[in-house]
Amino acid sequence: MTRNTLRQPEQCIQLSGISWQTYHILLGELHERRLRLTYNRGILEIMAPSPEHEIYKKLASRFVETIAEELRISIYPLGSTTFHCQDLGCGLEPDECFYIQNQSAVKGKKKIDLTQDPPPDLAIEIDITSSATSRLEVLANIGVPEIWCYDGIFLTIHQLQNKRYIPSNHSLAFPTLYIDKVDHFLLQAGVVDYLELVSSFRRWVKSQIRQP
Repeated sequence: MTRNTLRQPEQCIQLSGISWQTYHILLGELHERRLRLTYNRGILEIMAPSPEHEIYKKLASRFVETIAEELRISIYPLGSTTFHCQDLGCGLEPDECFYIQNQSAVKGKKKIDLTQDPPPDLAIEIDITSSATSRLEVLANIGVPEIWCYDGIFLTIHQLQNKRYIPSNHSLAFPTLYIDKVDHFLLQAGVVDYLELVSSFRRWVKSQIRQP
């Protein structure tokens, strides 16, 4: 199976020996730019997302919202909010994230403190042209229980167990729905009209709900 023609390289640089203070300064200086910062115990990765990355993350997020709508599950989307914890020495902005089981603990808050507040219940990570190992390690450190990872062909679900992510065939957030065909719809990004693709995905979700 081949990917579609959206491909455009992401720009990524990695720096070592970066202090927590420098990381925080850069967060403030670069917050209005379209950059993603991942900090993990002195190593800082700065990534400029490609158009391919952005369409996939937008679609995956829309699919999560569609599933929640059809299953009548309340969610609290926080997009690419910055999460960091000095005690853990790490921080990042997920591609997309949602509070679902723990949304009552953070809904309406203007600032989330991971020393007091729970992490997102579900994060989406798009990893097309670079390894997501560092980002997955940070997400594990801050305790995100479930991640959906898409590599441009396959969508895989990972659940946190003993501070490591283990592949799973079902979702903690949506346990009654098998989502094994979500990547089939993601593969059509850039080929099928965006809203038409979302409508097609919604019809598929409804067909799964009706199954006994």
